[in-house]
Amino acid sequence: MASNFIDYVKIFCRSGKGGAGSMHFHRAKYVPKGGPDGGDGGRGGHIILKGNRNLWTLLHLKYQKHIFATNGGNGGESRSFGKDGEDKIIEVPLGTVCYDADNGEFLCEIKEHNEQIILLKGGRGGLGNWNFRTATNQAPRYAQPGEPAIEKNIILQLKVLADVGLVGFPNAGKSTLLSVVSAAKPEIADYPFTTLTPQLGIVSYRDNQSFCMADIPGIIEGAAEGKGLGLRFLRHIERNAILLFMVPADADDIKAQYQILLSELEKYNPELLTKERILAISKCDMLDEEMMSQMQYQLPQDIPSVFISSVSGLGIQKLKDMLWEELQKESNQIIEISHKPIDITIIEKENTDESVQDEPQTIYLNEVEEEWDLSKYKGIGWDE
Repeated sequence: MASNFIDYVKIFCRSGKGGAGSMHFHRAKYVPKGGPDGGDGGRGGHIILKGNRNLWTLLHLKYQKHIFATNGGNGGESRSFGKDGEDKIIEVPLGTVCYDADNGEFLCEIKEHNEQIILLKGGRGGLGNWNFRTATNQAPRYAQPGEPAIEKNIILQLKVLADVGLVGFPNAGKSTLLSVVSAAKPEIADYPFTTLTPQLGIVSYRDNQSFCMADIPGIIEGAAEGKGLGLRFLRHIERNAILLFMVPADADDIKAQYQILLSELEKYNPELLTKERILAISKCDMLDEEMMSQMQYQLPQDIPSVFISSVSGLGIQKLKDMLWEELQKESNQIIEISHKPIDITIIEKENTDESVQDEPQTIYLNEVEEEWDLSKYKGIGWDE
């Protein structure tokens, strides 16, 4: 069964074209030669992106591949203006980034609730012949056509908003930690890549305070080259103020695993290395104080570290205190992201590969190996 979390959609948008201006002359009883009175055409509808904090996925756009605004109405007699086209509003979750699907160029980003950005402008309506009357041209017999519509293929990518992002290899205990410190219910199992989509959880803290934690699918060495789940979900930690690296205590070399994770992040976006980092050594319920003291010398010295166990609760409160202290720093409360153009070929390849496949069709062996006797079909189109 496919997941309801959709963080990538490609849609085709078209704004409305402007209505044509009217070329008309006033005619009435006893007014045989009235002047020009052609009205202006209406504006075409805009394509507008609007932020909605109640949305958390792009699922509602997955099967809506074409979004069209309506055209503006034509101008009429007696200087009647044409009706403006109806705008088409696309509601998206906060943190949605928009790219041009043809060249990968960054277009805009939605950060605030009810924030509106005109993605494609509707065509302006044409002027009626009433606008072109002058002392020397009192009967203009022409009017402007409306501006044409704008068409564009659009890519929408969701980058979830969270305070803390979990980074680690598969089976490092990220989902278990999220389930312990928050009310989130991620899937937990003893095989790699249990988490196939990002998970969010609200972590409660002292005095009824809280912060948001995001868990993304595990990263492995070579993810930048497409191994494992690749770097498809790393965009979800670009907005995080703090990166919490998790390495299990039974790893062969904790420092080496941390360096591999750091290297993969750098290949994806070097700006991620400027974020505050904390290292959590997970699955420490079988370690005693002496063993943890000995392991302390094998850990990276340029990053604060803590030993935790989601099963026994060891170090969980200390980890919360460390995260909260870092979140209160002013430097970690302002998150600036420079959105670079994306590689269309790579991003489309990643998102056409379904992480969860439908149930395969059952094929019975005896039906496959059965030899058909085609001689009985001769004469009815089966001769060859």
